[in-house]
Amino acid sequence: MPANLTPQYLKAEEQYKAAKTTGEKIAALENMIALLPKHKGTEHLQADLRRRLSKLKDESERESRSKKGGFDPFRIPKQGAGQIILLGPPNAGKSALVGRLTKAHVVETPFPFATTVPVPGMVAFEDVQIQLVDLPSVQMGLFPPGLLGLIKSTDAVCLLADLSAPEVLDEVEALFKALEEGKVRIFDRARPPPPDLFLKDQPAMVLANKIDAGGAEEALALLAELLVERFVPMPISAVRGDGLAELPRKFFELLDRIRVYSKEPGKPPDLSSPFTLARGETVLDLAGRIHRDFPDHLRQARLWGSARFEGQAVPKEYVLKDKDVVELSIDLSERQG
Repeated sequence: MPANLTPQYLKAEEQYKAAKTTGEKIAALENMIALLPKHKGTEHLQADLRRRLSKLKDESERESRSKKGGFDPFRIPKQGAGQIILLGPPNAGKSALVGRLTKAHVVETPFPFATTVPVPGMVAFEDVQIQLVDLPSVQMGLFPPGLLGLIKSTDAVCLLADLSAPEVLDEVEALFKALEEGKVRIFDRARPPPPDLFLKDQPAMVLANKIDAGGAEEALALLAELLVERFVPMPISAVRGDGLAELPRKFFELLDRIRVYSKEPGKPPDLSSPFTLARGETVLDLAGRIHRDFPDHLRQARLWGSARFEGQAVPKEYVLKDKDVVELSIDLSERQG
């Protein structure tokens, strides 16, 4: 945590954690940004707070539109370890990919624009599920109404390029331009960009589909040259299956999540249903995920996995790692009394 955080800021942070509605969270975040000391040590935190605020405002706007205008097809509730949207031009193979990786009912056709509304499906990666959303096609960078809000609120973006299309480079450039005009910047997690308060940053990957098509290898080389120092396109074939076995792990890495297992005192850990947290979250964050009252009544935490020895007592601020097992000792006697 950056140094010199004032008591007023810390109180605003507690109000944010206790907020239940989107409006309450927005108000608390705005207060946190106003109270945050402005110096080099807080630049990263400032950017993170503004990203969270932008995301919440997008969600609030979409909720408002949904209430006023009825059903919003681009409002897709998140499920599983995280939500990844598939973005691409007509006939890039988005529906075929979702159909191969999930049990979602998708319409696969040889003609474009068969998908008219988002179709979510769940991809299994080991012991977690990842939500993959098939979107309507984007033709030469023209987003359907409502799609930009979903792009900004999702957890990650998967851009699909069609190696069989003669205009594949133009299609990809048009998508990047449309995102830029919509104040969205997609980036490779291996190459994080400098913070920009005026852009919504979204982690992304580029899949080069139809590697089994004639001339695909040459198209892939040109695409890699176009995206040099931005992305390394991953060749796949949604039809033949090339690269598909690797995708669930790639998706999980793109989300930058960790899995943490809970354990009750004196009992074996529950390895059937892990909690998924953002990388960098702590024991205290896990306690709040289990129950909103637990952080205030957390007495002790013991850890198996990334600790120096099994069952080690760790502080509330301990940063958890993937596949850690945590035993929380909660004292609710004060609240119950």
